[in-house]
Amino acid sequence: MAKYRVNDAGVEKAKSLIEANQYVLDSEWEDAQPSSDDENDMLDRHGYDRYGEWFLAIDTEASEETKDRYNFPYGDFRRLHRSGLIAAKQRAAQYEHDDIAAAADTLLETLDDSAS
Repeated sequence: MAKYRVNDAGVEKAKSLIEANQYVLDSEWEDAQPSSDDENDMLDRHGYDRYGEWFLAIDTEASEETKDRYNFPYGDFRRLHRSGLIAAKQRAAQYEHDDIAAAADTLLETLDDSAS
């Protein structure tokens, strides 16, 4: 089983997107989440460091510079999606990744405070 830790760079990127009002409050995550082609394009253009900023967790057992290393996406490589944070929180809680669920919950609270 994968061993996840909170991706601090991902959390910071999410906070900066909220502060810059670069978010979508109402979307269907299954439609908004990046496709494999979107992911490959992001990697080709910006590399793994920038790609990884769009995920709330790192699999510490996965090889660096692989897509498998990054988990729990929250945005579409342009904007944060509230639905992405909700999906990340729910999936993390389902699999008892409490730190990841807590990070997503904190970001949701920050987003909701900012949007109101």
